[in-house]
This record gives sequence, C-alpha cells and structure tokens, in this order.
Amino acid sequence: MARDDRDERARDAVVLPLASASHRLHGAVARDLGIAILAGRYPPGAVLPGEIAASESFSVSRTAYREAIRTLSAKGLVESRPKAGTRVSERGRWNLLDPDILAWAFETEPGEAFIRDLFELRQIVEPAAAELAAQRRTDADLARMARALDGMARHGLAVPAGRAADQSFHHAILEATGNAPLIALSSSVAAAVTWTTIYKQRRRALPRDPLPEHRALLEAIAAGEGAPARARMAELIRLALADTEWSMVE
Repeated sequence: MARDDRDERARDAVVLPLASASHRLHGAVARDLGIAILAGRYPPGAVLPGEIAASESFSVSRTAYREAIRTLSAKGLVESRPKAGTRVSERGRWNLLDPDILAWAFETEPGEAFIRDLFELRQIVEPAAAELAAQRRTDADLARMARALDGMARHGLAVPAGRAADQSFHHAILEATGNAPLIALSSSVAAAVTWTTIYKQRRRALPRDPLPEHRALLEAIAAGEGAPARARMAELIRLALADTEWSMVE
C-alpha cells in the first residue's frame, strides 16, 4: 500500500469532536459545514476552503471531504465548478425541507421568521391532509395513529421517545391520505414537528399538555369526519405555534 493511501486511511480513522459516532466521516464533515453555512459563517456566494486545506483542517482524507461536498451539493447548499472552487449557493436554492438541513438549522439559532415559516407551511399542508385522512384512512392507519398517541402519553414530549411518537402520529396521517406527493412530504413535516418541539422546550417546560388536541383529531379521523378533522388539525397547529411564541419570551 502506498504511503499516501496509508495516510488517508489513518486520517479517516479520526473521530471528529462534533460528529455523531453513528455517522460516517463524510457525514460528520457535511454536518459541520452545513451548520456553518446555515449559521452564516459561510454566507451565500462565499467560497469554501480548498480541498487540501479543508481535509487537513477536518483531519480527514480528501476523498471524505469530497463526499461531504457532494452531500451538501445534493441538498442545494453549495455548488462546485472546475477552477472556481466550491461556493455557497443562494438561499433560494437550499432544500430547507431536507430533514438534515432542518436539524442543522436548529443546532444554530434558527430565527423567529424561519420558525413561523415552518408553522405556516404546516397550516397549509396538514389540515388538508387530515381531511383526506378522515376520508381514506384504513383500520391499519388508525391503529398506527393510536399506537403513536399511546407512546406520546407514556413518554411525554420532553424525551426523544415521546417526540418520536409525535412524529409517527403526523407521519401516519400523511400516509393515510394515500396521496403520493403528500406522503413524500411526511419526513420533512415530521422533522419540522420534532425540531420545533425541541426548540420550544429549550428554556422551560411546555405550558400545557398537547395530548388532548391530538386525541380529538384522531377521533375526528376515526369517525370519517373530514371538515372537523381539518379544523382540529388547524387548531392543534395554532396552539403549537402559541406554545412556541411563549417560549421565545425571555
């Protein structure tokens, strides 16, 4: 084996301090760069460090760094051109609904405008989805929703297991619509639900128990009542936004 290859393998064995142990090295580098971009340390139009300097800075191989850049490019955060280097894309090209980008945004201070935009998106998508789910749900769909609510009741939203159950509930509603484009949004919507829930608990406990609104929504879907299901989902989101606004007050 050539010395350069051995050196690259040795660098790839380094565990970065900020990286999750479950991620591959290039995923950890993509995460760190993605957070830096979303935090504004690399604004749109900025050129990222060259491959050699960056791989040395992250203590990874040039191959791992290139893979990280490809990951960011696929998410619309950067674009690479021959001889011009890698440049941060304009914000309009960022895939802000990508679950990774949502996670990275909330590892910085995402800003009130972005959070309100997420709730606005939810108000557009989820009430209509709830109405469709009430019309099209199957017994299996209802069972998944009920199990999710049981998990929320058992764990609460202050812990990961409870938030995962909340994600599953919203995911099950979108799946119950039978609408493929809506179902494709489910990972993004569920990620938005989880990260805003974490955000609004970062300084203090939730001011109320959100489970009753979730149960009322399930009752409307189970009864096949489309218009009430739409209204109850809209109210659930409105209250969630109110909780989040309350958490923003110092």
